[in-house]
This record gives sequence, C-alpha cells and structure tokens, in this order.
Amino acid sequence: MSQYTIKALNTDEELIQAFPIMQQLRPQLNQSSYLSLVKDAQKLERYQLHGLIKHNSLIALVGFKPMVTLYYGHFVWVCDLITDHHYRSQGFGEQLLNYVHNWADQNGYSSVALSSGLNRTDAHRFYEQKMTYTKASYVFKYDL
Repeated sequence: MSQYTIKALNTDEELIQAFPIMQQLRPQLNQSSYLSLVKDAQKLERYQLHGLIKHNSLIALVGFKPMVTLYYGHFVWVCDLITDHHYRSQGFGEQLLNYVHNWADQNGYSSVALSSGLNRTDAHRFYEQKMTYTKASYVFKYDL
C-alpha cells in the first residue's frame, strides 16, 4: 500500500467533503442531517471523524468516540467505518481500525468495540478473521 495519511476532519468543508463516502454507509442521511448529527456528536459525545487520504483524495473514514460503561469499562466505540466503494479490499479499513486501536491505547482505553448490521457478512468476516475481533453480544434497538 503506497503512502497515505490519516487526519481528523473538523471543519465544515472537511465534513462536507467526507459526506459522499459516509453516505455509502449511511444512505438515510442527506448532507444537512449528516452535518448536524456530526456536529452534535462532536460537541455532546466526543465523536471524532478521521479520514484516510491517499494521493490528495479522501478515500476512507472512521468515526469513533471514547466511552465508559459498566460492561466494557473505558473503551472506544467505532460508530462508522467505510471505504469508498472504488477502493475497497485494499487494506484501508484495516489501517483505520489499527489507527483507532493505537489512539485508544495511547489515550488509556482498554478495548475497541463496534456493531455491524446483520446482513453485512463480508464486514463480519473482516472483523472476525482479519482484525480478530470477537463477537461479544447482539445489539437490540427499539424505535420510539
């Protein structure tokens, strides 16, 4: 894999540049709702959005936030992980997760956790086989 950089995306311009990639993972969002949710999450939840840039092009994203629960203790929750469909299966998701692992370790967190949609079998294989994540639970949701 040739040279790339990973950087935090914080300005409106950076966040808007990331939207077409994020929309591949979160198609229910339009640009306005995405921008509003990212800003709220950054302000209220310490959410961070980082982009992987190769040859001056943004090609992959990871969104994560530090958390504390009685179940996991102090950990980092990966909220979003997506590589632009033109660049998948080239190791960029692995690079971003390793970046989060290093960030978590350097900031005193004991683990990294995430959830993945039931139908995303390729992603599950990636998390379990390539990244050696273990299946810890099911996530349940109740809509109000």
